[in-house]
Amino acid sequence: MTAIDEQLNIIRRGADEILVEEELIEKLKKGHPLKIKAGFDPTAPDLHLGHTVLINKLKQFQDLGHEVLFLIGDFTGMIGDPTGKSATRPPLTQAEVHENAKTYQAQIFKILDRKKTKVVFNSEWMGRKNSVDMIRLAASSTVARMLERDDFSKRYNGGQPIAIHEFLYPLIQGYDSVELEADVELGGTDQKFNLLMGRQLQEQHGQKPQVVLTMPILEGLDGVQKMSKSLNNYIAIADEPGDMFGKTMSISDELMWRYFELLSFRPMTEIEGFKQDIAAGKNPRDVKFVLAEELITRFHSHDAAVKARADFIAQFAKGGIPDDIPEHFFETDAQGYPIANLLKDAGLCTSTSEAMRMIQQGAVKIDGEKIADKALRITAGTEAVLQVGKRKFARLTIK
Repeated sequence: MTAIDEQLNIIRRGADEILVEEELIEKLKKGHPLKIKAGFDPTAPDLHLGHTVLINKLKQFQDLGHEVLFLIGDFTGMIGDPTGKSATRPPLTQAEVHENAKTYQAQIFKILDRKKTKVVFNSEWMGRKNSVDMIRLAASSTVARMLERDDFSKRYNGGQPIAIHEFLYPLIQGYDSVELEADVELGGTDQKFNLLMGRQLQEQHGQKPQVVLTMPILEGLDGVQKMSKSLNNYIAIADEPGDMFGKTMSISDELMWRYFELLSFRPMTEIEGFKQDIAAGKNPRDVKFVLAEELITRFHSHDAAVKARADFIAQFAKGGIPDDIPEHFFETDAQGYPIANLLKDAGLCTSTSEAMRMIQQGAVKIDGEKIADKALRITAGTEAVLQVGKRKFARLTIK
């Protein structure tokens, strides 16, 4: 296997598409470090593991000797990324963007090598543009081309408004590649249109078009919806070690392999070995321990990972109840407290509808006994421990 083949095996890992792979091979054959770009709008201060899918791929390129350009879209952040949105998103203020950008930088270097990463802000060049420059940039594409983008097309056909400034977002993201002379740009599958715009603008400016590499959107803890704070199915990289360990252990055995491929830096041959071990009778829980420990070591420390595993085994794997669970006191009438409302009010579920789903999935227990009746009411005089899943507990007193 040639050195280029070895690089390609690493680059292809977990990737959804590489456009165009033949061009990537030609770039690699030149033998000099490539400029690898990935852009992040600082729209939220905290990153979760879904965000790290791209950062992990940057790390792989970095380890192969290529130059990583971590672009913080402080200028585009004030426009608001319309990708996947059914309505115009309110732009952030400059102060919000800069504060979030500081937090981003503090978090990304838990993965990337600070000395080998070039952090750039697109306000460095876009902030110098005047109205004439922006009109010229807008003239580089057409409305028809913009409406090829799936979310714009759906909004247009559905009679939903599209603000003119939203068309500027993919143009500016594409122009960033011109300024940086990017060889490769990474993005999620939902960013494909914007990434291809970079190729188009580079060609218009006489540059070799960048290779586009898209990564899949990581599913959250439920294994269905994408990882999102709003859906409460996320693992934040700032989570405490115990929380991170417990959340990782809560994913399904099937989803575990997806997380290994996209979040772990272990060789795929080793991961295939884990699959064979399970097929031969090994408990999937023990393999999940390996994943949880790797993640906590990366974002905290090895000692924290070891302690989190020991605590998990003591408290959860052996059926134990933590000592420091919150206590709640509620009052009810003769009809009793509806179980769904109780789960919500105790902070174990975000809504009564989520509580109903948890009961239906068999994830709710009272004093260790699983409950299945969604219409259950808890009567006055009850003292009990309420549990949702493996990690959420509350001690209740109902008067």
